Amino acid sequence: MQEEHSPPSGAFKRRAALGGAAAVALAAGVGPGTARAQSAPATDPYDPDLGPNTHVFDPSTPASQIQQTADAITDQMRTNQFGTQRHALLFKPGSYTADIDLRFYTQVAGLGLLPGDVVLDGHVRVEADWLSQGDDPNYLGNATQNFWRSAENLTVANPGGQIERWAVSQAAPYRRVDLTTLEMQLWDGYQGWASGGYFADCRISGTVVSGSQQQFFTRNSALDGGWSGSVWNMVFVGVHGAPAHHFPDPSHTVVDAAPVIREKPFLYVAPDGEYRVFRPALRDSASGPSWTAGTPAGTSVSLADFLVVVPGTDAATVNAALAEGRHLLFTPGVYEFDQTLQVGAPGTIVLGLGLATIVPTAGQTAIAVADVDGVSIAGILIDAGSGESESLVRIGPAGSAADHSADPTTLHDLFARIGGAHAGRAAVSVEINSHDVIADHLWLWRGDHGDGIGWTVNPAANGLVVNGDDVTVYGLFAEHYQEHNVVWSGERGRNYFFQNEMPYDPPDQQTWRAGPALGWAGYKVDDGVAEHEAWGLGSYCLFLDDPSIVADRGFEVPQRDGVRLTSLVTVSLGGVGTIARVVNDTGDQVDDANLTSYVTEYGGQGSGGEAELLSLDRPAAASSVESPDYTPAAAAFDGDPGTRWASEFSDDQWIQVDLGSIRDLTSAELVWEAAYASAYELQVSDDGHTWTTVHSTADGQGGAETIALDASGRHVRMQGLERATGYGYSLWSFDVYGSAA
Repeated sequence: MQEEHSPPSGAFKRRAALGGAAAVALAAGVGPGTARAQSAPATDPYDPDLGPNTHVFDPSTPASQIQQTADAITDQMRTNQFGTQRHALLFKPGSYTADIDLRFYTQVAGLGLLPGDVVLDGHVRVEADWLSQGDDPNYLGNATQNFWRSAENLTVANPGGQIERWAVSQAAPYRRVDLTTLEMQLWDGYQGWASGGYFADCRISGTVVSGSQQQFFTRNSALDGGWSGSVWNMVFVGVHGAPAHHFPDPSHTVVDAAPVIREKPFLYVAPDGEYRVFRPALRDSASGPSWTAGTPAGTSVSLADFLVVVPGTDAATVNAALAEGRHLLFTPGVYEFDQTLQVGAPGTIVLGLGLATIVPTAGQTAIAVADVDGVSIAGILIDAGSGESESLVRIGPAGSAADHSADPTTLHDLFARIGGAHAGRAAVSVEINSHDVIADHLWLWRGDHGDGIGWTVNPAANGLVVNGDDVTVYGLFAEHYQEHNVVWSGERGRNYFFQNEMPYDPPDQQTWRAGPALGWAGYKVDDGVAEHEAWGLGSYCLFLDDPSIVADRGFEVPQRDGVRLTSLVTVSLGGVGTIARVVNDTGDQVDDANLTSYVTEYGGQGSGGEAELLSLDRPAAASSVESPDYTPAAAAFDGDPGTRWASEFSDDQWIQVDLGSIRDLTSAELVWEAAYASAYELQVSDDGHTWTTVHSTADGQGGAETIALDASGRHVRMQGLERATGYGYSLWSFDVYGSAA
């Protein structure tokens, strides 16, 4: 679908008569006569001032100049983890040659409408080569502090036979990139550690090898070369070429589609030279990248309708622009503001370049959004100030009640920090009160190293607090908060991926406990919530100041049919500290004797608690097998993702498992080989003779399928009705979950 764009406005040549703030004001239901305050200067969309830290290249820029600029920034930012420098390297449509070694607070982005409009032959890479680990101070392959950088909206073509390295941890998104490579490595390639990462809206030609990455989130991408590796928590949502769902060994959590998503807005240059921001349209049940079929649906907004915020701009000027209904483009810099930025107009875009950073200096909320439709906040780091903020970002006031399902507010690459650069204080980092909000990559971090670090020096209770209903979060990283890192009180919440470390520094058990409970669960769903779902969740402990400290559990949720968690893990890092249970009273303890504990499924319809894998290594039978030696029925139930059952080449075929006794059944997970069923039934039986159909489909799509069940039985059968190919039926795995009846 071709893009739509709002016309540029009349203060500049080639601008239409009605545009700019007036167009935004009309969209917000305000009259067009709103005057533009003198303190909010106009923006020339053909020649904008993008500030001193934005470096814009075009195809006429000598390759040597581009490389020299990139190398100078690399040298400045190599280990500059808490410095105040910020940079954006922006490439206008065209072809380039460069090798960009991407370091702290640096963004590389194309200025095309599609990733293929900017082609960079070379590399945009992240190396792990500066931080030691373990007992060897000379080994510098540790990537666990490679934070705060990004690559977006371009094509990168590695020279033939070369790999790309993206050895990152949190707050380092790789978005809307078309990468041609032999292989992409997510760690140093040797023995180095790595701890987190985020892909979205990408296409990667070579194999992605995760190596030592402890957890990683990939959304709406195409992994044409596949994925290799896992440690604790690899999550894929709407990803073509994702591995089969299998948890915990390997720890691959796979969801076929993102139920609702809007991609991040981005800056681009139109063919006539006008700078615009593209705001993608909302997508439902989204799978794969948004752009591979051409320009996606969405709206372009002229930069004339933005205040371009440059270093030195004060908060009053920014608020004046917001009051006029203008959008904001923050250029790279650190902005110390003494006022809350009040976002009140529907559809407002607040977009940051180069990890633009806001510091609230008066103990105020940094950004407050009214309970309105369609606001987008993207690419901003909020760094708490010395005065305690009640919250750093607040989406909707308390008690917000409007329905925003048709045009939700979206948050993209929104990061919060308390401590590290300086002592900071904030009770809550992000508070969501509005309904229907979509959060697309959050890293909320109470600092554990750097300046201004200590139990009473950088206090922060909660990372994310969700009070709104129907909130969806993709890629949630929240670490080291002193109480629950996440508190979710809204109904029908959905969270895809959670990575959490409990605080390192509780001084003792008595200080760090919630009444009779020991410690605080990393992820808390309020006791009154009736419906909540989450996939791919990890909570870890490392109690450095007192290793005897115990947390009762990593996750705490109400036991209701509508509350369901899939693929959970707790870890005691190095055995320093204890988490007694994974979720509620379920799951093994982790401590110095047992470092890792997994729960495959908890809650859900009919279970009231943990869902146990019932079918593992149970007796199996099938109507036929293609090869008794290589594709027996038992291979679908052996827990090995590399073995499979395959039938003879006809439609009327079945495979079944004997669970040993009658069980309450909550779900079945089928992972098909290429020979899948286009139509089939799931059947249950108490005696193996009389069968009841509990699920049927005539639109099977193959791949990994998770089917919710509300049934009981001893025997479970997949009855094939129609094949999708000329071969038989073939299943890598057929997992049945439930509990004792």
